[in-house]
Amino acid sequence: MTESAERIDTTRLQAVARAYTQSAVFYAALDVELFTHIHNGSTTEEELITATTLRQIDVERLVTCLLSMEMITWSDDGSLVNAPDVDKFLVKGTRRYAGEWMMFTRPDVPKWFRMTELMLSQHGTRLGMYDELTVESAKKYHQATSSIGFGAARRFVRTVDLSERRHLLDLGGGSGAYSITAVETFENLRATVLDLPPVVVATQEYIADAGVGDRVDTVGADFTQGEFPGPVDAVVMASNLPIYDGQVIAGVVARAFRALESGGEMHLIGEMLDDDRSGPLDSAMWGMNELICGSLGRSHTRAEVVGYFADAGFVDIDISEFVPDTLARCVGTKP
Repeated sequence: MTESAERIDTTRLQAVARAYTQSAVFYAALDVELFTHIHNGSTTEEELITATTLRQIDVERLVTCLLSMEMITWSDDGSLVNAPDVDKFLVKGTRRYAGEWMMFTRPDVPKWFRMTELMLSQHGTRLGMYDELTVESAKKYHQATSSIGFGAARRFVRTVDLSERRHLLDLGGGSGAYSITAVETFENLRATVLDLPPVVVATQEYIADAGVGDRVDTVGADFTQGEFPGPVDAVVMASNLPIYDGQVIAGVVARAFRALESGGEMHLIGEMLDDDRSGPLDSAMWGMNELICGSLGRSHTRAEVVGYFADAGFVDIDISEFVPDTLARCVGTKP
């Protein structure tokens, strides 16, 4: 037996089999606002017992797991401190709080453990979870996702210069994060958010809160069907790529091409796979998430996305990292 063969064991397989336990601990920590309590000064286990009302043994268990997961650590004086990313995004009441987004898919957990059953049922629709969307559920959805959406939008306007553009069409724009942030950044730009009718009711609230109602409007429609309002000179479609299959995405890109003026640009930002489909893992899992949501969507490779753009007639097509190991951005120009 070779040395390499002797080293093969079940450690990695066991870690995968029990990965759900880390998610469960994470959810529990958010439930009892442990990271918030630590940030606000409850930095010993005794103080956390009082702050969370948990038993001593359960605080000890929770702290031990979170230390092992590197979400909290001991400071030199023996007090507990949050890891930097935890302190930035998981302290309730702060501007960048993203706890609702972290908990967003928690209700889907039981379905993930019924994956085999769902695959064998061969069920799925074009819109999946969006088939039964209501104004109330749309507002709840974007309450959970808007913090991440606005963070991505700020990255977009730092990455993409729209100073010479006049009208941005935001496909599936949800909270309007990209449109709102873009018009706040580029003074000559106005924008239109096109999303499902229940969604744009929520969008209009975000637009009003931002005070940009004179420069951002909405259209309530299914952007997977029908022609788009135009002409426009910029289009963005962000963070909804795996929701749809290749035929739908190709159709969206083709109709965006038709809505654009000559010289206009389209940006598609999404969870794209490497061409051999070996990663990123997050992109692969968002594709599988569509089984859980009941849609026919899937993960798309970078080469496939380039193909959608090329088939539509775009030129100067380029793909770059947007959020490493999470999102990529494909851009093309209409001749």
